[in-house]
Amino acid sequence: MKLNYIIPILLLLTIGRVEAQNTLKGSVVESGTNTKLPEAFVHDMNSKQMTLTDVKGNFQIPTAVGHILIFSSPGYVSDTLYLVDLVTRTIKLTPQSIALREVSIRSTRFDPRRDYPEIYQRSKVYVLSPTTWFGKDAKDARRLKHYFAREVEERHVDSIFTRAYVSSIVPLKGQQLEDFMTMYRPSYAFLHSNNGESLAVYINDSYKKYQALPPDKRTMPRLTSQ
Repeated sequence: MKLNYIIPILLLLTIGRVEAQNTLKGSVVESGTNTKLPEAFVHDMNSKQMTLTDVKGNFQIPTAVGHILIFSSPGYVSDTLYLVDLVTRTIKLTPQSIALREVSIRSTRFDPRRDYPEIYQRSKVYVLSPTTWFGKDAKDARRLKHYFAREVEERHVDSIFTRAYVSSIVPLKGQQLEDFMTMYRPSYAFLHSNNGESLAVYINDSYKKYQALPPDKRTMPRLTSQ
C-alpha cells in the first residue's frame, strides 16, 4: 500500500521539476537606466509561445534549451536570445532612435492578424465560451491584442511625425531634432482626429515651448555605460 502512495508522489515531483526546468523567468529593463519595462513582448520563435512582461517588467514563458526568443517593446531595439540554459535572465533593451524607427516603418508593414493569427483565433474561442473568459489564457490573449493594437498605433505616429516633416517646420537638426520630437511626440488619438494643418500648428506651438525651456531642459537623458 505504501508503495502505491509513493509512486504517484514521485511522479508529481518529477513532473513539477520538468515543468520548472521548461520555464524561463526573468525581467526586461532599459539599457543604461535599468528601468523596468512593462508590457514588453516575449516571443519563442520555435514553439510560437508568447507573453508580455508584467507591471514590474518580469516575465515567465514555457520554452526549452535550443529555442530562440525575441524581446521587443515599442520605441526599443529588439533583442534576440539563443537559450543554452534556463537560468533567470535580465534582458536589456536599447532605446531606438527616431531614425531607426523610420527605417523600420519603411522596411516592414506590421500586421498582427497576419503575423500572430493564433492570438485572434484564441480570443474568438474565449468570447464564445464564458467559462474561459476570466481564465489566465483569456487574460493573456487580451493583453497581447492590446499590445498589438498599441504597436500599430505607435507605428502610425512614426509614419506621420517624421524627421523630414518636422524639420520642414522647425529649424532643428541632428540630436536637437531627435530630442524635440521625443519630448513633443503627438498621440495617436491627436493624429487620428486632426488634419495636417492642425499638426503643423501643434509643432509650431511645441517649438515655442521648447525655446522657452532652459538649455539643460531641452535634452533627453543620455544612456550611461555600465
